Amino acid sequence: MKFVLSTHNITLTKAIEDHILTRIDKLEHLDRRALEARVIIEHDHTRGPDKAFKCSMRLAVRGPDLYAEDVEADLYAAIDVVAKKVQQQIRKRQSKTKARKHTVASRLKSKRQQAGD
Repeated sequence: MKFVLSTHNITLTKAIEDHILTRIDKLEHLDRRALEARVIIEHDHTRGPDKAFKCSMRLAVRGPDLYAEDVEADLYAAIDVVAKKVQQQIRKRQSKTKARKHTVASRLKSKRQQAGD
């Protein structure tokens, strides 16, 4: 998977990069079809201290991209919340696909049962 990390008003440290990469690895484990992950982290001095750090993540997959963003007082908390939001979107997408397969299979089964009667 391709990984793009952009920062605004933040010096990128190895610890921040490693934290983001561990979260991306967990997401990649859930969805192997992910093509690209774009993460943007920002520090806004004009906002209040409770909304100083913003993190946004776009996960490019086959189909519509998954996108989430969050604003927190702590940068690491913002990264964690965004990763959790994208993870929920992946799970929702997978369960929709699974449900679609089950409804098609149940329709076929009921048609076969009606034809056999």
